[in-house]
Formats: sequence, C-alpha cells, structure tokens
Amino acid sequence: MTSQQRRHRSPRPLFLRPTVLVASLATLLLVAVAGISLLTSQASASSRLASALTASVVKNTKGTASSTPSPSADPAPSAGDAPAGPPAASSMPLAQLPPVNSPTPTPTPTPTPTPTPTPSPSDSATPSAAPSPSDSTDATDSTDSTRSLATTSTAPSNSEANRVGALFSGGSATPGNHFCSASVVHSSTRNLLVTAAHCVSSPSGVVFAPGYRNGQTPYGVWQVTQVYETTGWTQNGDPDQDFAFLQVAPNSSGQRIEDVVGGNQLGLNESFSATVRLYGYPNSGETPLLCSNTTGQQSTYQRSIYCPSYTGGTSGGPWINTADGNIIGIIGGYQQGGNTPDTSYSAYFDQTIGNLYAHAVSSAT
Repeated sequence: MTSQQRRHRSPRPLFLRPTVLVASLATLLLVAVAGISLLTSQASASSRLASALTASVVKNTKGTASSTPSPSADPAPSAGDAPAGPPAASSMPLAQLPPVNSPTPTPTPTPTPTPTPTPSPSDSATPSAAPSPSDSTDATDSTDSTRSLATTSTAPSNSEANRVGALFSGGSATPGNHFCSASVVHSSTRNLLVTAAHCVSSPSGVVFAPGYRNGQTPYGVWQVTQVYETTGWTQNGDPDQDFAFLQVAPNSSGQRIEDVVGGNQLGLNESFSATVRLYGYPNSGETPLLCSNTTGQQSTYQRSIYCPSYTGGTSGGPWINTADGNIIGIIGGYQQGGNTPDTSYSAYFDQTIGNLYAHAVSSAT
C-alpha cells in the first residue's frame, strides 16, 4: 500500500522551542546592554574633553590679559574666574587627558628704551673748584668761557706799568728778593699803595720799587711805613677782605710817590664781567707780567680771571679796568689768589674796601 509505504516525518521535540527563544532574547539583551554601555562611555569621555577645553581656554585668556604682574595685592576673583562647579566623576585624572592642540599666545616683547647719550666733557660746563664755606659761593665761576682768549707776556715799560712794582724784604731791592706785587693808588695824600693783605702784616723792612726790571729801580726805592687792613682780615683772615693799603715815606728828595709815577683811581662796585689788564711780578722772574682778559665771578665777593703763568709773587698785582683805568681788584682773596698759575682771584671791591681806603687817607701823613 502506497500510503502505508510512505515514510512519516519524525516530529521535533516540543521542549526545545522555548529554550531557543530564550537564548535569542538573551543574546539580543546582551547586545543592547553592550551598546548602551559603549554610548555611555563615549558620552562621559566627550564630557571630560569638553571640560578640559573650557578650562584651557579660560587659562589662556587670563594669561594674555596682562603680561606684567602688578606689584599691588592680588585682586579679588571675579565671577568669571570662579569654578562653575565640581567636575564630573571620572575614573581617570584630568591631568592625564591628551593635550589640547590650542595655540599658545606669543607674548608681546617689551620695547627697550633708547638710552639717552651722556654729554661729552665739551658739552657741559666745567665745574669750578669748591671754595670753603667762608667764601660765600652764591654765584658760578665764569672764568672758563675766556680760557682760550688770554696770553701772558712781559709788560711793556709805560706809564701804567711803571706804577706797578715789586715788594722786597730786608730794606733793599735786590734781585731775587721780591715776594709780592703792589701798585700806586690815587689819593689826596699821594703816598698810598694797594696790595693783598696776605702779603704784608707789618711794615718792618718792607720796601717798594715801582717799574722794577732786572735789578734796576728807575723810580727809586720807597720805604713802607704803615699797613692798613680790615678787622675782618686781621681777626678772621676773611678772603673776601684780602686787601690792604700801604703808606710809603717820601724819597730822599722829599717827593711823594704819586708825584713821581702817578696813580690809578680805586674802582668800586664795578661789573664782574669787566675786561682788565693784569700785572704781577713772579718770584722766578725779574720783569713784570701782563695779561688782558675778561673777569668772571667766582662767588658773591670774589672775581676770577684766566691768565697763564701767574705764579707765586704775583699776589697783590692790580687788575686795571681797560674801560676806565680804575683798579678793580688785586691778585688775592680765594686761595690767596689761586692754587694754580693759570687762574687768579680777587676779593670784590665794594664799600668794604672803600671804607678802608677812606680810613687810610684820613690817617696817612
């Protein structure tokens, strides 16, 4: 029989179907869980990266706000500088995140100030020597402006130069024995000389030879009989009063010295910037020196002048104003006339010497 001869299919066990279904569902569930876990991990990493980027941007912005720290106290933090809140939990420290590829701002270089050039010595005035406190240095020495204008030579023999002479000690005019200079000043008594106070303190043994040259005394030798000085000099040695008047006796013929050689007027309160002829007898020479230059003001009561080669012995030499022929100074005063041979000083001739002159005239015989 055909139907009986047909082979029957073996039926599948019914108990296997639920097992397969459960396994399939479990597999799908695991896949879903794995996907969700992966998405959560990526979201967390993205969150951490965004937080790092934000912190880096904030830090770089503050760094460029001011390239130079302020010396004052740190300012209070602004709202923008405060942290936004605690960072999200992470299984990895923030410092271990890969670096953010944001450009580092280049600091602006601070400009270097251009140094101010130091003036050379020729650009600035040369300062004068500092006088002692007693010298009343209220003004600036202006001698340097005429340094290149003066020369010194032997004085010619003329009426002005012959009123200038050398002072000798020992009662005679012998070569090499002169120690200071002096000149005849006009007076009603016609017997007065003017010199530096530091030259003579006593008339004993002092003689004057006007126009002296190389051992020759063409106008005679005159005996000093009286010295007139201020109390400011005799008591305090005030350099602003370093001047004196000398009275000389008549010569053997009874003549007074001004009657023989003449005399120059005393000039008071004249300009500090006067042009003068400067005379003097250096100890090392036997002829008078002459130099002409414009005077300056060393201090309130001191003149100055640049004239080369005025060494020891020229003290007391007159400063004769070229404008009016008046004697407006004598070598002396500050540093007793100057510590160098090229710059000389004189006490300023004001009413102080005027009063001394009046006293000498009234006392002379």
